[in-house]
Amino acid sequence: MRESKCCEISPELFWVIFRVYSRANLPRDAIRAFNIMVEFGIKPTVHDLDQLLYTLCKRKHVKHAQEFFDKVKSGFELGAKTYSILMRGWGDICDSDNARKLFDEMTERGCLLDVPAYNSYLEALCKGGNVDEAYKIFRAMGSKGVEPDAGTYSIFIRAYCEANDIHSVFSVLDRMKRYNLLPNVYSYNCVIKKLCKSEKVEEAYQLLDAMIEMGVKPDEWSYNAIQAYHCEHCEVNQSLRLLSKLEKDNCMPDRHTYNMVLKLLIRIGRFDRATEVWESMGKRGFYPSVSTYSVMIHGLCKKKHKLEEACKYFEIMIDEGIPPYSSTVEMLRNRLLGLGLLDDIEILASKMERSTSCSIQEFAKVLRGNKASVRSRSEYTDIESD
Repeated sequence: MRESKCCEISPELFWVIFRVYSRANLPRDAIRAFNIMVEFGIKPTVHDLDQLLYTLCKRKHVKHAQEFFDKVKSGFELGAKTYSILMRGWGDICDSDNARKLFDEMTERGCLLDVPAYNSYLEALCKGGNVDEAYKIFRAMGSKGVEPDAGTYSIFIRAYCEANDIHSVFSVLDRMKRYNLLPNVYSYNCVIKKLCKSEKVEEAYQLLDAMIEMGVKPDEWSYNAIQAYHCEHCEVNQSLRLLSKLEKDNCMPDRHTYNMVLKLLIRIGRFDRATEVWESMGKRGFYPSVSTYSVMIHGLCKKKHKLEEACKYFEIMIDEGIPPYSSTVEMLRNRLLGLGLLDDIEILASKMERSTSCSIQEFAKVLRGNKASVRSRSEYTDIESD
């Protein structure tokens, strides 16, 4: 390809190579790809360097990124963006000391400090546990001619949530309101989750309503944080009301929502309501996957006189062509075997063998007792936690 003129090689192609090597945990190969760009007639620019450093840092290869940066930085006209990438990288591995060195170097070089550069540095400091230092720098931003944006404040919202300092969180939110700045959904979700963990669920609801009033649309994670609280505290009525609220607020419940609610209803023996929720899923445009079927089957298997119903859901799953978890097959087999229902095992296994899914066909052997015949699938731990 080097000698051939039949195809043009662009810098973007090398960016892809950087990503491939970084994802494969081969940072030195990604750096080597950068170094040979010139052999293909491409003189690397600072944009190519930024792409390499960003890709390395994203995969936590920050030390390799820093070492290479130190070797080549004299050959490029560097700006705040390059330093921001590295500072964010160090922040992601909670190393605020190296982020501080970069910020000082950036300042000494006379780089124009912008909001993204400050945000990268402040976030690195906060993740490294230096929230007070970060706050002092934040307070001085205005005097440097840089006005904080919503992202700047959101850094402190997340940091104070991590520190379990709810009072400071709301102080930041109030300050943002004064400056007509809105946190994003992710920041709001951090606060809602922290409120629920602090047993302040009413305040979580108030914040949810405030989001909607201010034009920030909550997502499923906003509601799921509160739903998790209700389910952990066996608050059935509140849980079902929240499920209805999602529909009213035009937010689609997801797999986690339904799994939590169904697990709660089965655990406390409200099988009628579990059936109602199950039957309503299709009307809401949600179609259960293996994890939701497993919640029903595992839960029903553990309840007296509900094995037949568990088998019914298992059969529906097979009919839908959804391969089960190996633990689900083994649990069902053990329960049927314990009650001497060998014929039921054979009926289910025969049905599985007739499936068009090869995985389901293989699981028929597991149901008959041949555990070694199928490789285990990855399973969601929340299914089996009860």
